[in-house]
Amino acid sequence: MDMWNLLELAAWGASALFGLFIVIDWIRTDSTYSEEILMSSREGELEAMTEESHRG
Repeated sequence: MDMWNLLELAAWGASALFGLFIVIDWIRTDSTYSEEILMSSREGELEAMTEESHRG
């Protein structure tokens, strides 16, 4: 095998590891937090509070 084939295999291996990490993190996050917390928007709440303070 030449160097490019080895680099290609290494890239596929890294891609598979990153994909596996994403799936594991997704499952861990989904089991740790409720759907209500995951769908909430603290940033939106903070923006609303700062807009109110600038108006008043």
